[in-house]
Amino acid sequence: MTPTTVPVIFDLDGTLVDPAGGITDGIAAALTELGLPVPAKDRLDAMIGPKLGHSLREIAGVPPEQLEDAIRIYRRHYLATGIARSRLYPGIRALLEALVGAGRPVAVATQKPEGMARTVLEQHGIAGLFHTIRGSAADETAAPGAQSGKASIVAAALADLTARHGQDARRAVMVGDRYQDVAGAAANGLACIGVGWGFAPDGELHAAGAVEVVHTTLALHATITRLSECPGTEALNEVHTIGNV
Repeated sequence: MTPTTVPVIFDLDGTLVDPAGGITDGIAAALTELGLPVPAKDRLDAMIGPKLGHSLREIAGVPPEQLEDAIRIYRRHYLATGIARSRLYPGIRALLEALVGAGRPVAVATQKPEGMARTVLEQHGIAGLFHTIRGSAADETAAPGAQSGKASIVAAALADLTARHGQDARRAVMVGDRYQDVAGAAANGLACIGVGWGFAPDGELHAAGAVEVVHTTLALHATITRLSECPGTEALNEVHTIGNV
């Protein structure tokens, strides 16, 4: 396998797609409808990326007995108006087309429900570029665990890539905007590149162990190319020399 065919696994919200308020407004609408307090904007932004059920419990303080209703109301708002408000980050379409054009398999691993993730990607006309799209189960009320976290979703994407294309999973590269992406990649022996245009607080990605944090898609493409020249485990060993540059 040549470096140009090493797979890349992308997170979705905050990495490929800017929700543009569609997620946070949907959460706020759900909390308001249930008579629950709405967190400040920075706390709402922190809810983008982690599993929704976990964020509603841990950040918004939604009582367990109201969690299912909160998710149901959120989904109604998000499907009605939120997806249409989202947009691809600048340069993402060109980046994906360049990677695919060079013969490099690309995949998505997101904690958004899998069906909803596919709908978002179809909305932007890029679903067909991905060799596999993996997300969480439709039941977002399930407690976080070994089978529901980012690590298992990344593992599922890797398994699909390996089965379909015979790729060496150890050489895949993850790209994400939150610490969950870095942790999910590391659990599977992969390096993770952090993107600075997402929703991570300052310092979060470096602290989590991202091998590098980039701020443009041109820099992302260059970093993907460089990391593809060595196995993921070797790239992980370079965290302290590359990640803090």
